[in-house]
Amino acid sequence: MLDTATVQIIKATVPALQLYANDITSHFYPLLFAQHPEVLPYFNQTNQGKGTQPKALANAVIAYGANIDALGNLSEAVSKIVQKHVALGILPEQYDAVGSCLIQAIKAVLGDAATDEVIDAWTKAYGQLANILIAAEESIYTENEQKSGGWRGEREFILVKRVDESSVITSFYFQPFDDKGLPNFEAGQFLTLVFDDINGVSMRRNYSLSDATGKDYVRISVKREPNGVVSDHLHNNIQLGDKVKLRAPSGDFT
Repeated sequence: MLDTATVQIIKATVPALQLYANDITSHFYPLLFAQHPEVLPYFNQTNQGKGTQPKALANAVIAYGANIDALGNLSEAVSKIVQKHVALGILPEQYDAVGSCLIQAIKAVLGDAATDEVIDAWTKAYGQLANILIAAEESIYTENEQKSGGWRGEREFILVKRVDESSVITSFYFQPFDDKGLPNFEAGQFLTLVFDDINGVSMRRNYSLSDATGKDYVRISVKREPNGVVSDHLHNNIQLGDKVKLRAPSGDFT
């Protein structure tokens, strides 16, 4: 729990961060990718190009600072972040990389306003948030692993069927390579597909489950997107009998 002085500094600096939030996050991502290129597969570069990820991070930082003394207000937002992180397979050690680059970005953008006291307060605040997320994510990783048919991390599946639903949408049916069954999932959940090498780049993408639970397969229905590297790869290159690595079903229920 943060001390009173730290909370007061965070609350007092929220207006400045709100004013420069987009500058901070725009500075943050190039730093992160340059210093820690191993995290690139966890980020959708299309969303980076559109600016949606930097904007989402800016909003999250502002909301966290504004509610630093009332974190219960953020429970729904935190739950969504946790589910997304679990789907991608975010690891505890990756929080250190993100935190370091975020603090560097704050210092670079705020300049003299980023005093030692301000940087110390935001470092502590980030550490608190990281610990909350790490604990919540580990709980879900464990739950997924302990389910009947469940697993932790990546698991190999085989494409057993593909159906062209339209000129731009194809459904892909996957069965576990190990024949050990599948966990039940909820409507609205999604799978994360992990590709180690698409044109020399490792990528991860989430796709909604498009069939009911309780089958001996999982199905996703993928729309071919303009400039969509992963959707193009699925449509053009993944054929019957090919292996694909999947992460366990994740996401908020609908």
